[in-house]
Amino acid sequence: MSPTDILVLGSINTDLVVKGSRLPAAGETVVGGEFYQAPGGKGANQAVAAVRASRQIATRLIAAVGEDAFGRAALQYLEQVGVHCDGVLSLPKVPSGVALIMVDQQGQNCISVASGANSRLSADHLDRLPEQVFANARVLLACLEAPLDIVHRGLQRAKAAGLITILDPAPADPRVATSEWLQYVDILTPNESEASLLVGESVRDVPTAAEAGRRLNTLGCSQTVVTLGAGGCVLVSDRVTHVPALSVRPVDATAAGDAFNGALAVALAEGRDLETACRWASVAAGLSVTRPGAQPSLPTRQAIDAAIQDLDTNWVGEEV
Repeated sequence: MSPTDILVLGSINTDLVVKGSRLPAAGETVVGGEFYQAPGGKGANQAVAAVRASRQIATRLIAAVGEDAFGRAALQYLEQVGVHCDGVLSLPKVPSGVALIMVDQQGQNCISVASGANSRLSADHLDRLPEQVFANARVLLACLEAPLDIVHRGLQRAKAAGLITILDPAPADPRVATSEWLQYVDILTPNESEASLLVGESVRDVPTAAEAGRRLNTLGCSQTVVTLGAGGCVLVSDRVTHVPALSVRPVDATAAGDAFNGALAVALAEGRDLETACRWASVAAGLSVTRPGAQPSLPTRQAIDAAIQDLDTNWVGEEV
């Protein structure tokens, strides 16, 4: 049987969320918000997104938590939803990661993260993982909420093992926009602000996203997918294709990018071509913004497939 597993390399956080009428300006207090707590972290979000979007594909998470209440609750939840957590370190005397999130009535957000145990993850931990972990996998999905050295090592090891590598460069770090990094990346998935930082130019629409993707591809990655929120995404390979977004009324955009990347990894692990995978992932991202929270908002396989069936048959990518 061909390898199909998905490896997710990233972070585990607990999200402490306040949803209010608007986001406060610097030095301002906005009262009257609603508070809730939810599991989060880009690595955990993407792993849960992949589990919910898949049928029989195993998803393994490489991350770290502290030996505290937040860490224990996060691991319990992840295991309950079906994420394989044998690659997650539990570190004593280190706090688990926490994200403070504010969300306005339009679903826009701002986030501050205390990385905690996530920042203590090292390349040595990844090197100790058995070869079989990579031999059983088809896709590695990584983000930058883990230390750069372990992400770099993970990409190297995945490429050496013949995996498809996806890098979600979030939070954006210009140090990854080099040939030393991107030679190990098959698919780079920045949003418009991350793409802007990586190329040093404003990315605001389909033409500027296409130009950013071309520039990033020249640095070594095989293909770039720039996500534009309600503007869909732009796939830049040997040609440029604009995939539209699902038309929805947004509630909370907190984990839309994670929904996109998790679903993208599943579609590629199932053998779909990248354009088809981007369409499927775009629907998953659209569904996620209709519900509050990070992991609670991530759609199931049934919901994604049903939304695809309800779309007009002309809802396809358009070559730019």
